[in-house]
Amino acid sequence: MATHYVGIKFSNSGKAYYFGTDLADLKIGQKVVAESVRGLQLGEVATPVFNISTYKSSLELKPLTRLATEDDILLHEANQKRAKQAIKDTIVEIQKLKLEMNPIDAEFALDGSKVTITYVAEERVDFRELLKVLAAKFHCRIELRQVGPRDKAKMIGGIGLCGLPLCCKRFSADCESVSINRAKNQMLSLNIPKLSGHCGKLICCLLYEDDAYTDLKKDFPPLGTLYERDDGKIWKVVSYNVFSKHVKLSCENDFEFVPLQDALKLKKVYRKQQQ
Repeated sequence: MATHYVGIKFSNSGKAYYFGTDLADLKIGQKVVAESVRGLQLGEVATPVFNISTYKSSLELKPLTRLATEDDILLHEANQKRAKQAIKDTIVEIQKLKLEMNPIDAEFALDGSKVTITYVAEERVDFRELLKVLAAKFHCRIELRQVGPRDKAKMIGGIGLCGLPLCCKRFSADCESVSINRAKNQMLSLNIPKLSGHCGKLICCLLYEDDAYTDLKKDFPPLGTLYERDDGKIWKVVSYNVFSKHVKLSCENDFEFVPLQDALKLKKVYRKQQQ
């Protein structure tokens, strides 16, 4: 049994996967070889080395294969070039077979025994004939892996609306679905095109910021709350800004923004549930 464990990142993923090891002196950034679901892969140490006694997950730790050699690194670089050609060859065969699928990535195992081809498709694809053709062309085991739009954006990358590289490419480990309720909770205008990212789905920012909005909104009166002001008119809470701490009150065709502390001093008429 391994005495330690360490997180390893592979080129196709921003997530670190843990492997057992007896090498206690591994350094972050060091190249290693490990067996993953895609076969033997060149990886990079992404975390400090931890004592096995601190491992709490129920997942079984696979052993780290070995430190990478210069030959491993050269072989990995050769496989990357080979993968680019594999994508081109795959596209040609897909067009011949008239299949509705779009390959976006290919990756060979370090020993060349397997190639994983990732593709996007609207529906399920019968690729049995394609597998036969590719196996004869590449002379190794073929795995065709379908991914969704979020996974595609994560693999390809790009620049987000904020001007920074996409979060899914930089640091996000999993591609979670984002509900429109997140946008409603943050009181955003439900303009789907403006709230969508490169993947065509709702932007991940909605997920990251949702807890902060939920926490900040605890100090505010619920939307629809009615207050009576000194002028005798009844004003309704229609919106608020959780950062500037102002409440938007509406009365007939008039509205105004009031500091939160001033709004809470008003006489509450009754609470009305928002429709």
